Amino acid sequence: MVSHFAGAGERYVTLEDYAGMGRRSPLLAATLTIFLLSLIGIPITGGFFAKFYVFAAALQANLVGLVIIGVLNSAVGAYYYLRIIVMMYMHESRAEIPVSPVPIGLGTALVVSAAATIYLGTLPGRVLEYASRSASQLLR
Repeated sequence: MVSHFAGAGERYVTLEDYAGMGRRSPLLAATLTIFLLSLIGIPITGGFFAKFYVFAAALQANLVGLVIIGVLNSAVGAYYYLRIIVMMYMHESRAEIPVSPVPIGLGTALVVSAAATIYLGTLPGRVLEYASRSASQLLR
């Protein structure tokens, strides 16, 4: 998504370039928001369960220090990801930055990825059950 927005030569890759993207290209901004919220680990996204299971496994292995470092790093990361979201929706663009049309292949990949991110955040049971069955068959 960022490489599509940057275009050839990676011209538009600073934080200020995302200002007003929520108005210029609401679907691209919403999709990027879903992915950023997943990276933060917000519930209803796949990133929440990913972080939850990693931290739970570390706690079960008595790696409390590692969990503390991970949570602190997650908080720092959340600050940076939220800055991008704030720039997209709450700041006006200083210059008119063109947004090229999304090719069919990229659009399909973004829709499938966003749907999978939400699906894994709301109904992770099926995927976790499948992974558990696969792991148990490997141990045989």
